[in-house]
Amino acid sequence: MSAVAAVIDDLREEGDELDALVGVLDDTGWRTPTPAERWTVVHQIAHLGWTDEVALLAATEPDRFGDEVARALAAPESFVDEAADALVAAHTPDALLARWREGRQRLGKVLRDAPAGTRIPWYGPPMSVASMATARLMETWAHGQDIADALGVRRVPTARLRHVARIGVRARDYAYAVRGITPPEEEFRVELHTPGGEMIAYGPQDAAQRVTGPLLDFCLLVTRRAHRSDLAVTAEGQGADQWLSIAQAFAGPPGPGRPPRAEPDGHR
Repeated sequence: MSAVAAVIDDLREEGDELDALVGVLDDTGWRTPTPAERWTVVHQIAHLGWTDEVALLAATEPDRFGDEVARALAAPESFVDEAADALVAAHTPDALLARWREGRQRLGKVLRDAPAGTRIPWYGPPMSVASMATARLMETWAHGQDIADALGVRRVPTARLRHVARIGVRARDYAYAVRGITPPEEEFRVELHTPGGEMIAYGPQDAAQRVTGPLLDFCLLVTRRAHRSDLAVTAEGQGADQWLSIAQAFAGPPGPGRPPRAEPDGHR
């Protein structure tokens, strides 16, 4: 199996796992608030469905996708929320679930059938098929974490997290640029440990700037689904330390992120 086919398979599995979580919800479950401000569970699924449809448009009708980019540039802080709000106002949760299922199936087929070397336009630089699938997997996992947290569900980490970690590492310089900071020239060493004890490593082994920690914690950090102080990710070097405070694996504004968890007595 090719590397591209493998990540597309993992994208499908990530979607299926989240589908199993939300597919049994009643109306109260769908309307449960999530950690994202003003977003309920149904907003999260509406957003994933919308983003899959936009990715499908980019892959099949790049000229029309240019109109989506123009809308995003006109309202960079609000266009995502506006799209989710419009879908939730216009459709029932069941309809949005069905729409997400159809959209991710169609996108998976288009990505799988794309000729070798295909580049897909996106809100940043054009992406390879593998990178698009990885980005969709990362976002599915991250919004799935919002939903799981809202419902009080603890998800079992899977090997698919390696894709989230990889895009988080590759997006290092973007995290600086989106904040108007010049990225460091030197490469960092990142060493992450899977629940099974395997180490996943990126960057030169002798790098002075180093990041280490559990794979899950690093993924929560770069998707901004947990506060750094609540995670066992550590830095060696001033540059690595700064990066951990701004890291993000996704395009667009960083958003507020999660606050530190409160202790049982109400103290941080």
